[in-house]
Amino acid sequence: MANIAHLLGPVELETVKLKEIINTVEGTLLTKQLKQDLDIKTCGAADLMSDALSLMKPGSLLITGLVNLQSIRTAEMADLAAIIFVRGKIPGPDAIDLANELGIPLIASHIGMYELCGRLYKAGLVPTMH
Repeated sequence: MANIAHLLGPVELETVKLKEIINTVEGTLLTKQLKQDLDIKTCGAADLMSDALSLMKPGSLLITGLVNLQSIRTAEMADLAAIIFVRGKIPGPDAIDLANELGIPLIASHIGMYELCGRLYKAGLVPTMH
C-alpha cells in the first residue's frame, strides 16, 4: 500500500464521535457498550489482521469483513477503538460476547468497504499509518 501522507499535506486531525460514524455508515451497534461519545481520529481497512496489527495506530477504527474472533482479538492487542463490519456481515454470538467483555464496540453496515471508507474520509477521519 502506498503511503499517501504526502498527498494529504499537513493535516489537523479532527475527531468524529462514534455515534456520528454509526450514522454515516448506516450502521447498527451490535454490542452493549454505550461508548457512542467516543472520539475517533483515524481509521483503517483490512481483512488481513496482520496488516491491522502492523499498520494501525491505537485508538483507530478498524473496518473489515472478517467476522471471527481473530478480528476482536486483533482490536484488543492493537488497542483499537471499535470495529465496523462491512457488506452486511455480522459476527457470531461468541465474537459479540467477547467484544462486550473487552469493551470494544462492534458495528455492522450493509455498505461495501470501498464506499464506507470514502464516507468516513469525507466525514473527517484520516487513514491510520505508522
